[in-house]
Amino acid sequence: MARIRTELVINAPAARVWALVTDWPAQSRWIPLTTVTIDRSGSEGVTGLGARFTGRTRLGPLGFDDPMEVTEWRPATDGVAGRCRVRKLGPWLTGWAEIEVRPSPGGTRVEWVEEVRARWTPRIADPVIAAVGSAFFGRVLRKMAAELALTSPE
Repeated sequence: MARIRTELVINAPAARVWALVTDWPAQSRWIPLTTVTIDRSGSEGVTGLGARFTGRTRLGPLGFDDPMEVTEWRPATDGVAGRCRVRKLGPWLTGWAEIEVRPSPGGTRVEWVEEVRARWTPRIADPVIAAVGSAFFGRVLRKMAAELALTSPE
């Protein structure tokens, strides 16, 4: 599996950062070519333990789904770290992702870690997937931080 890791300190309170980073459909604004939708077919809520959502990545007529389920949910509050873990359930991508949000000097530190396997890719590709994925999710976090800065209460 490729291990993807990125982190960023965001100048915003932990509770606001947590609310935005775990707003699954909001990720559609930061992840290129991807639309995230909530699976409302079960009894799970929109957020929290057991919630299910799918990232649909599409380029023209080609695309794939990345369905996920929240398997750990400990919300961040101002002064208290939070952590969310999701399991990837799809036919194309397997593995997991963790997002940790914790107070830090200068704001809130967000750490995004994934261990992902793109099925039908050789393991020799893992270092490339990890490097590209880390750069990609670093960009995602910077876009999220910019959005938080624009919506910051005065």
